[in-house]
Amino acid sequence: MAGHHLSRILYFNIGLFWVLADDENGTIPPYTTSPTSTNSTEIQGSLVASVLVPLFVCFVLIILAGYLLRARKHRKADINCSDKKIPNKMLEEQEQQMLLSSSPTVFKKYFPIPVENLEDEVRIRSADDGKLFREEYNSLQPGNIQGSLEAANRDENKEKNRYPNILAYDHSRVILTPIDGTPCSDYINASYIDGYKEKKKFIAAQGPKPETVNDFWRMVWEQKSAMIVMLTNLKERKEEKCYQYWPDQGCWLYGNIRVSVEDVIVLVDYTIRKFSIQPVHDGCKTPRFITQLHFTSWPDFGVPFTPIGMLKFLKKVKFCNPAHAGPIIVHCSAGVGRTGTFIVIDAIIDMMNEEKKVDVFDFVGKIRNQRPQMVQTDMQYSFIYQALLEYYLYGDTELDVASLEKHLQTLYSPAPHFDKIGLEQEFKKLTSVRIMKENMRTGNLPANMKKARVIQIIPYDFNRVILSMKRGEEYTDYINASFIDGYRQKDYFIATQGPLPHTVEDFWRMVWEWKSHTIVILTELQEREQDKCYQYWPSEGSVTYGEISISMKSESLLDAISVRDFVVKSCQEKHTRLVRQFHFHGWPEIGIPVEGKGMIDLIAAVQKQQQQTGNHPIVVHCSAGAGRTGTFIALSNILERVKAEGLLDVFQTVKSLRMQRPHMVQTLEQYEFCYKVVQDFIDIFSDYANFK
Repeated sequence: MAGHHLSRILYFNIGLFWVLADDENGTIPPYTTSPTSTNSTEIQGSLVASVLVPLFVCFVLIILAGYLLRARKHRKADINCSDKKIPNKMLEEQEQQMLLSSSPTVFKKYFPIPVENLEDEVRIRSADDGKLFREEYNSLQPGNIQGSLEAANRDENKEKNRYPNILAYDHSRVILTPIDGTPCSDYINASYIDGYKEKKKFIAAQGPKPETVNDFWRMVWEQKSAMIVMLTNLKERKEEKCYQYWPDQGCWLYGNIRVSVEDVIVLVDYTIRKFSIQPVHDGCKTPRFITQLHFTSWPDFGVPFTPIGMLKFLKKVKFCNPAHAGPIIVHCSAGVGRTGTFIVIDAIIDMMNEEKKVDVFDFVGKIRNQRPQMVQTDMQYSFIYQALLEYYLYGDTELDVASLEKHLQTLYSPAPHFDKIGLEQEFKKLTSVRIMKENMRTGNLPANMKKARVIQIIPYDFNRVILSMKRGEEYTDYINASFIDGYRQKDYFIATQGPLPHTVEDFWRMVWEWKSHTIVILTELQEREQDKCYQYWPSEGSVTYGEISISMKSESLLDAISVRDFVVKSCQEKHTRLVRQFHFHGWPEIGIPVEGKGMIDLIAAVQKQQQQTGNHPIVVHCSAGAGRTGTFIALSNILERVKAEGLLDVFQTVKSLRMQRPHMVQTLEQYEFCYKVVQDFIDIFSDYANFK
């Protein structure tokens, strides 16, 4: 606007100069031919020019100088208003956003979206690399213009702030009970945040620093909170994001609060910690139980690859928080980016359920009046929409085991207005999961396409298994194999195809380099007179592939499972490794196993082997590494969750696998088999049949 204003001033003054010149010349009619008159006019014109031009130039310079001085003052004022002390290390989210926000911000208003239009709106906004999401995000006000920050800016409190530009407003900050003789002991960098229709549902806080840990636990006790939601890891990219404010085991004293560890459960996307806390110098107050849910799958940069894990995590938070507890304490590092993202998803899901609409823009604006910069990047902003769309399209498909039988009855009933049964409709939703061909560049290189059994089933670049490159040989770091998450552990499985004659060496290099002790094979070497897998192990004695030698140690057959033990050795290393192969013979190429017990036995045997050998990746393959392979991995994860929590979600488990490798659980029959095995598992093991 200022530049536009200056151009108008210049235009006006240049115009004024020519008007004056015209007035001087305008006394002589254009058709006059008198030489005297002409000379007189030229003399007058030169006099006017010699006087006015320098005056005009001086005038323009004065205006320019005034404009530059004014702009400089504005810049200084902006710096003084935000913070005089600029931190050496800004938040990585802020650095990204500062780069994205280089164009002038235009504040516009965005209106609620009816849920039935959400899918179309997300698709439109996602086009052109999310250009419309960026525009919408940049139209938000950064915070409360009238909000004062007096307490946060006091000298005694400045060191309590992790980032000097992320502060708590006076009107919404959490006020601690002052400690006698300690000035400003009522301050903590934490703000009350409203939920959808619930005042002060959350407290958004920064990750504790060493000098604020005691204040943090005082806040937990005084606010009667029973739930802490942690959305950052302690260190990311070698930078401390949050001080560890809890003991690993036993108990520890934080100021006046004793914190004891009661239980720790580590899962693939999050960790559950349970504490009891109690003041020690304040009479004999009854201890309280606190649950900390620590989401560990938020990457150093950006947002989670899929919102599935976050939605499961959010449901767990809702389930674990007691009805009459105080505010849920949510923190990341600064307590605004990931913290804001989590709070918005929670609130808008409630809005969707009650009002059948989505108004992310308005809600982010409201909570920014309570704490500045909530939701810190346009990437986080678009992730909110992805999570809401995921919830809208697929809903909550989680079941407890007691309701499985009723759910299956529903699935086997014809769906309204359809000839197909509900199970088929459920599976059809899975086929809508897009195969991201743009993320398969390595597998689609001509040299690597020759290594694929089925060209449609190749790994995504983001989770492909990478081998060490052979010196002087291109593309030798590639194998058609994908890392797949387990129930408790990232990259717990390696899903791969049955080796081809020219990829056997790569297969054993993968087993060796990734320290695998367990191989699961779910195909016969030949089926219906077609080669399905090359025999990559010796029937007796030993065989060598490249630098890896494999010796047969023992072989046994138990029901439908051959168990083979191999001694594996690399010529470059002195030690050997025992690798156990479980070869399941009960799965025909077309169709499914006759009954689920064989699969339950196989999964139990593999898990026992893993516990004895250190839980390194399990190599699983059939022929192409998708149908039977995906079903085995899905069932391993589902049954592990049933045992641990008494819960299952067949749909989302399979959907998650398909986002990690295409065509996992390939047929409706295989999908139905997952339900059948869970039902058999519950029937066989009566201990798990009564989770009611």
